Amino acid sequence: MLIRALGAAVDLSVEETGYRGHAAVLSGTAHAKGFDAVAVLGGDGTINEVVNGLLDGQPAASAAGRPKLIVIPGGSANVFARALGLPNDPVEATGAVLEALRDERSRTIGLGQAIWHDDTAGPDQGPSTDQQGSRYFTFCAGLGYDAEVVRAVEGLRSAGYKASPTLYVNTALRHFFVTDRRHPAIRLVRPRQPETPGIFMAIVSNASPWTFAGSRPINPTPWAGFETGLDVIGLRRMGIASVLGFIHQIIGERSGLPRGKHLVQVHDEQEFTLAAVRPLAFQLDGDYLGEHEWVTFRSIPDALQVLV
Repeated sequence: MLIRALGAAVDLSVEETGYRGHAAVLSGTAHAKGFDAVAVLGGDGTINEVVNGLLDGQPAASAAGRPKLIVIPGGSANVFARALGLPNDPVEATGAVLEALRDERSRTIGLGQAIWHDDTAGPDQGPSTDQQGSRYFTFCAGLGYDAEVVRAVEGLRSAGYKASPTLYVNTALRHFFVTDRRHPAIRLVRPRQPETPGIFMAIVSNASPWTFAGSRPINPTPWAGFETGLDVIGLRRMGIASVLGFIHQIIGERSGLPRGKHLVQVHDEQEFTLAAVRPLAFQLDGDYLGEHEWVTFRSIPDALQVLV
């Protein structure tokens, strides 16, 4: 039904993904062939692949030179689509997209870029040394505890469990009581700024909310947005009282900027590095990307046009 609705409005070519990374290949091919737009029906991981295929290693190029992105939410959380203001229901979202097509209405957004390196490199050496990987993200990345939860949930999903808020909450609770809550491993490194050590968990945001628990937004970085640089929030305490107080502040529609001496908060940053004393779990747009000792983040402004 969704394909018929879109096909009635545009000249549509349909492809199905067959393996992890296939969406990036398909969107990169569409870019090379000069398509006007690329529509994706899927969750945040699939959308992330499509975005990376569209940028194709050319973040400095104008967004006007790339196909526009059309997002139809089809995952469990659909954080990116909902942050854009699209309905969470795929049928309703298709209706909103069709209106945007009819009105020729689009929005230019910025993205984040993560560049990670092996343990022989360091923040002071710059991103050209021992570079291991680079990937763009639409709404969030994380190093430490939240990425450990993402890794565990991915394992459960591969074993047949269905992704749900309950699965994430239960997994987060189990990992909280086994994680190292005495020895913070992360420090925040920014150009021309003193280092900020003693961080247990760091969340990087390109949009707000960070994620959703069902219909309820979870918003640790409420000032983050597609039109600004990147935001960071780090936890310098992982005690039960500190974490529960933090959670209470960030859940719900009315959540404001979290407050507490144990929080590290940075807004509208163009570039920074999260460095760790040991390899830590790393996630990007909800996808687990292995363990890394340091990751450099950059804001890529005006990177993509989205029909909304």
